[in-house]
Amino acid sequence: MLKTCPLDEPAVLAHPMTRKRVVIIGGGFGGMTAARFLRDVDVILIDRTNHHVFQPLLYQVATAALSPSDIAWPLRTLFCSQPNVRIVMDDVLSIDRVARVVHLRHSTPIGFDALIVAPGSRHAYFGHDDWESFAPGLKTMADAVYLRERILLAFEEAERQRADTGVQNRLNFVIVGGGPTGVELAGSLLEIGRKAMGPDYPHLRLDDLAIILVEAGSRILPGFNPTLSAKALTVLKQMGVTVKLNKPVTAVRADGVMVGDEWVASANVIWAAGNKASPLLNTLGVDQDPSGRVKVQPDLTIPGDPWIFVIGDAAHCLDRDGTALPGIAPVAMNEGRYVAAVINEALSPTLRSPFLYRDRGMLATIGRAQAVAQIGPFHTSGLMAWSLWCVVHIFFLIGLRNRVRVMSEWTWYYLTFKPGARLLCEQPAVRHHTPSNDQVGETTKGNCKPFHHAA
Repeated sequence: MLKTCPLDEPAVLAHPMTRKRVVIIGGGFGGMTAARFLRDVDVILIDRTNHHVFQPLLYQVATAALSPSDIAWPLRTLFCSQPNVRIVMDDVLSIDRVARVVHLRHSTPIGFDALIVAPGSRHAYFGHDDWESFAPGLKTMADAVYLRERILLAFEEAERQRADTGVQNRLNFVIVGGGPTGVELAGSLLEIGRKAMGPDYPHLRLDDLAIILVEAGSRILPGFNPTLSAKALTVLKQMGVTVKLNKPVTAVRADGVMVGDEWVASANVIWAAGNKASPLLNTLGVDQDPSGRVKVQPDLTIPGDPWIFVIGDAAHCLDRDGTALPGIAPVAMNEGRYVAAVINEALSPTLRSPFLYRDRGMLATIGRAQAVAQIGPFHTSGLMAWSLWCVVHIFFLIGLRNRVRVMSEWTWYYLTFKPGARLLCEQPAVRHHTPSNDQVGETTKGNCKPFHHAA
């Protein structure tokens, strides 16, 4: 039996226990990693979906390069060999620190001895949440499938318009945000649109296709070395992407966006700018940063409670230089391992070493055989960076089947420019695209319930 250390406050449990119970909110990179490393404890992993998603490749699902099943795995399958892990598919409404329970939408409250909060994040519209219905973002599998649908339908409508009238309005895709997601979307969408989709749409003049990447700052990929950012900008422009820097978006409507003082007509706007944490974190009653992330202690706990941990996109965690760590998969996975080790060893707060993240570098792909890589002092771009990007992403995929499938799809696409996931399914009669914030942690787009699935 694992011995537990005294807590600052006595636990009020909702169940009789013989072993320590650890509840994890969110089955993303942080929550999944913590669950995989926890031993000799009862683990309850709560997620509102039934799968884990490899988020770095979501943009390839959105642009029809990969199928959803290539980058997602059922949580129950992932943990079928870990009998100490129980999966609960539900929404977490609130956390009661005093009673030591989490309240769910459809299930009875679940008590905990230790809690790992990793509910992920959602795209931020900087006070303009009404923009989401016109400019959807990309955080979950449901987002990716929805974007793929919008993109493919835009080509279908353009083809139908040209065939019926001989006239086609300019097919503009506007991507807001020049970070890795925006850059990867822009490059992938342009390549697929001009080289892969052309043969399938004989009436289209693909010179009318325009990809516009909008960034409010002075450069794209601001987290990278300025030299790499400049190289990425050059490659995008050479590919044919229009990049607008120092141009904040001030309005988004169904027919376009206001970029600085310029109106850009487009019915296809994709949001890749900014993140906000899950509103579930508000129920913890602790300090948060402007994006809603919890300001955690050096051991990733919240102030005043050494057995409630916050990790991943939900945590405002400082590195050695006092800079907040980015909300990326490697950070979340390292935090998950650290928290699991603390719980496994039942370390009291005085015996815990602070969490330290060793930056293993950053990668961003721009297009076919084009990427940038920053690994410590080593910087590279072009084919070498792209090859490194491929190897790293294949390595981190879960399961041999998915690795083989993704590598096969990439090889086929590289040789033929024919992505294999361009299917449109018949749609339900009613779809809801407007987010609803009536409930804590709830955002709705179609059947998308994105919170509680962490990065």
